[in-house]
Amino acid sequence: MKGLNNFFYFFFSFTWKNLFSRPLNLLLNLILFALGVGLISLLLLINTQVTDKMENNFAGIDLVIGAKGSPLQMVLCNMYHIDPPTGNISTENAKPYLNPDHPLIGNAVPLSIGDNYKGFRIVGTNEKIIELYNAELSEGKMWRGGMEVVVGDRAAKDAGLKIGDRFKSSHGLSNDIGMEHDDAADFIVVGILGKTNSVIDQLILCDTRAVWAVHDHDHEDHDHDDHAGHDHDDHEGHDHDDHAGHDHDDHEGHDHDDHAGHDHEGHDHDDHEGHDHDHSEYIEEKPFWEETGQEITALLVQFRNKKNFRALNLGRNINENTDLMAANPAYEVLKLQGNIGIGVDMMRIIAMIIVFVSALSVFFSLVNSLKERKYELALMRSMGASRLLVFSLIMIEGAFIALLGYGIGILLSHGGMNIFASMLEEEYRYGFESWIFLKEEFYMLGAVILIGLLAALVPAMMASTSDISTTLSEE
Repeated sequence: MKGLNNFFYFFFSFTWKNLFSRPLNLLLNLILFALGVGLISLLLLINTQVTDKMENNFAGIDLVIGAKGSPLQMVLCNMYHIDPPTGNISTENAKPYLNPDHPLIGNAVPLSIGDNYKGFRIVGTNEKIIELYNAELSEGKMWRGGMEVVVGDRAAKDAGLKIGDRFKSSHGLSNDIGMEHDDAADFIVVGILGKTNSVIDQLILCDTRAVWAVHDHDHEDHDHDDHAGHDHDDHEGHDHDDHAGHDHDDHEGHDHDDHAGHDHEGHDHDDHEGHDHDHSEYIEEKPFWEETGQEITALLVQFRNKKNFRALNLGRNINENTDLMAANPAYEVLKLQGNIGIGVDMMRIIAMIIVFVSALSVFFSLVNSLKERKYELALMRSMGASRLLVFSLIMIEGAFIALLGYGIGILLSHGGMNIFASMLEEEYRYGFESWIFLKEEFYMLGAVILIGLLAALVPAMMASTSDISTTLSEE
């Protein structure tokens, strides 16, 4: 056993010393192998994770309905939340598709988008979105109207939100300073969702009316000022003038009664205090799409029957006969993947060319090294080394170069993915894993070692079949 260990020690140490005896050649070969392997690995990591994100967020959605514009932009905005909206649609136009008795639509999830908190989108919607992404509460409860929100797992962790926290939203979809709705009511966190690895993890969900309330607060403040100014002026100006200009009996009998009984208590008080109360009850009884003069961003639609011919033509009918736009997410995503795939395929071809060039470099490097080492190898043969041993030494050198190049390439690709993931996370709030290893990378290890062996095959045959006496006599 000791003799066998000594043999392997000699075998590998000899190969290792030969490799590093030509450091510049070794460096060139390693760089070429690492670039090729690293580029292929990086493409695999990006392509696999982007595809997974798209599939996880597809959620069985058959149609996205929104304002006219780019259908791809509408899909990216409302399904993947990485683009701005194409616009808003009125509740009057959206109402037919929200009808629970619609013959073709089994599920329609409304989305109202336009604000954010620390870069995480605040989405006005209903509880159907939870079912759409198979999400569940990890703590707290669902929102029940008002300014209550339920926060996705990633949004809660990165924004530091917990149950009971209050915050103000900011206008727009990016975390810009000075865009807070300072005069609007605070949102309050009542629930946090468990992790789903889908887009809902990075959303802050609330009732549609909460989004309207934030954007309508300026209008409400204006109405309130009109109420305070107009009614008060009427009371002080008009009624007081009546008091001064008309007889005292009219003031005591009619004007006073009107002021005390009708104008103030009967009308102003009831309208001001009672109206808000009635409005809160009205919200509970009346679906939001019955509201007029309001807008939402889009609808995520699932068909009752995906094989129904009328359902398959619903999108085209909407595009041709209404002011709305319907986009087929499957078609748009497939088109996007096709466009991205062209670039990915080109990069993959370039990477394969680099690997091929690296194999040629290894081949020429080993051939050149034989010229310098032919006497050394002939001397080994004369001292009893077999042809197989010499052949194996050269083959192992080729495999070692390929293996080292593969290792460096994998480190480069995963390090690059770490940088790429940080950029994507900062820009789009999507999380990408840097240090996961794909089965394709292990397949690539075998392919790279095979390439190294093939590159060393001819030099190894040349070394093992060389004539000992001729080589020694030349020296």
